[in-house]
Amino acid sequence: MSTRILVPTDGSDSATAALEHALDVAVDRDAIVHVLFVADTSKPSLTRLGTDVVDTLEQEGEGIVSDAAELAADRGASVTTHVVQGNPKEVVVDFITGNVSDQRSNGSEDAAASSVEFDLVVMGVHGRRGLGEYILGSVTDHVVNRSPVPVLTVRAADDASQTYPYANVLIPTDGSVHAKAAVELGASVAGRHGATVHLLSVMDELPEIPDAESAGLPAQLEENLQTVLDEEAARAERAGADDVTTAIEIGSVPREVVAYAEAEGIDLVVMGTHGRTGIDRHLLGSFTERVIRTSPVPVLTTCRTDEAD
Repeated sequence: MSTRILVPTDGSDSATAALEHALDVAVDRDAIVHVLFVADTSKPSLTRLGTDVVDTLEQEGEGIVSDAAELAADRGASVTTHVVQGNPKEVVVDFITGNVSDQRSNGSEDAAASSVEFDLVVMGVHGRRGLGEYILGSVTDHVVNRSPVPVLTVRAADDASQTYPYANVLIPTDGSVHAKAAVELGASVAGRHGATVHLLSVMDELPEIPDAESAGLPAQLEENLQTVLDEEAARAERAGADDVTTAIEIGSVPREVVAYAEAEGIDLVVMGTHGRTGIDRHLLGSFTERVIRTSPVPVLTTCRTDEAD
């Protein structure tokens, strides 16, 4: 079965950047790209043209997915397009598992959306909430935390870049079940590319130390963190990584992850998410969204709510 990649789009710069990166992945993996536009039913969109009543949002969506299909064709990627009405947050998540049917589909294969199960979702992300009227800016977080398959988020900004294939993959880890799932996923991606895996442990808080960053880590704490990193390095090697390096930093998790990515020439960050429950207290889960919105490179997230070894 061919790999299937879902790319929700609203025509924004971020969505276009996500599509371009998805096409890099698709061409490399001989995957089928499904481009989805959701006509938001909460917004008035019907208008009369002569004697006909038309949906302007659907018309806009047809134009956006048509442009996306042309770009895919230019890149030699197989593409299918979908325009669906509904609440964008709910539609994208339901579409991933084939719970939304498309009344019209256009593409090379798998035109029936009800039969589609996706392997990867690629989405654009904006740097802040509440800026602009783009649909995707308000739903990416929702999809990241609810998608049953990995989500690759891509920023379109002056400080952001996309490189493919990946040569360096960064996986922040705290030893939680979510981080372990990210290590396995990131290591499998790195193994496919022959990339180096960088495992990073960030100590966000050091109790009873007034100036934690200048004081450094107590020896026992550093030893404990290194033990976690060594265990995760072994996990990464079992998952397919050939080259694994580890590092420990002190400070804000999002800041240290971004700083490490910039300093070490990272091409992809891989992190776990809380998933549907939203009650998990593990360190990294609470920072994933902030990393997504500030990372200089694409971020691949995986939702894991079951227990792992």
